[in-house]
Amino acid sequence: MEEINKILEKTNETMGKSIEFMNKELSTIRAGKANPNILNNISVDYYGNPTPINQIASITTPDPKTIMIKPWDKNIIPEIEKSIMNSDTGLNAQNDSETIIINIPPLTEERRLVLVKQVKNEGEKCKITIRNIRKESNDSLKKLHEEGLSEDSIRSGESEIQEITNSFINKIDNLISSKEKEILTV
Repeated sequence: MEEINKILEKTNETMGKSIEFMNKELSTIRAGKANPNILNNISVDYYGNPTPINQIASITTPDPKTIMIKPWDKNIIPEIEKSIMNSDTGLNAQNDSETIIINIPPLTEERRLVLVKQVKNEGEKCKITIRNIRKESNDSLKKLHEEGLSEDSIRSGESEIQEITNSFINKIDNLISSKEKEILTV
């Protein structure tokens, strides 16, 4: 029974990490209001090294429609601007030689639908990961059966793994619908 509990613990922990990763990915999808996380996946060429913007500048949101980036090294402003323009965020950066200001335009209906599709895609990827973790856990249980663990214990373990899987799939669905609602709210 101890081996089954270890498998269940590991399953729960790994699925939890998948949800955390999906949460991070969803936070980078903009929903019409200023959020510094939408810049998380943008790197700047900083003295030959790709560096995340938040490691070379302070990022603030003075109001719901503006992101302000204040680099610690003023010489890097053109590089930050270029990186933002070349990213797939659809944002435009302006600088006043001290800071970079990004005005968040309202999302068009078409852009909102593209973002919803992106959110659903992230959710589907996470569900696939959860199902793969379930399969690995069930395979571990089958190995225990070959080592002499009873059929009933294996079935019980498999049903517990399925319950854990269902609860994580529900969490994913809730996260998706919450982010969808956030994007579609004008």
